[in-house]
Amino acid sequence: MTESQKRLGFVGVIIDNREKCSGIVNDVLSEHAGLILARTGLPNAKGNTSVITLVIDATTDEVGVLTGKLGRVNGVSVKSGLAKK
Repeated sequence: MTESQKRLGFVGVIIDNREKCSGIVNDVLSEHAGLILARTGLPNAKGNTSVITLVIDATTDEVGVLTGKLGRVNGVSVKSGLAKK
């Protein structure tokens, strides 16, 4: 399998300060909208914390760029996974 093959996967995003970070997170997700098949969000899950789950179709490089940008936002935690095939 080559690195450039797109695979199904997920990205989980936890936002600790919704008021401060949600605009930045939404901008990053909009930049990468072509990768996102589905998005589910639970705003204000507990206090000022939100959770976003994404179903994606992307290469490992594309996932790395997306999660890297999200992970650099102060107060945002990101985890991801891709199918083996």
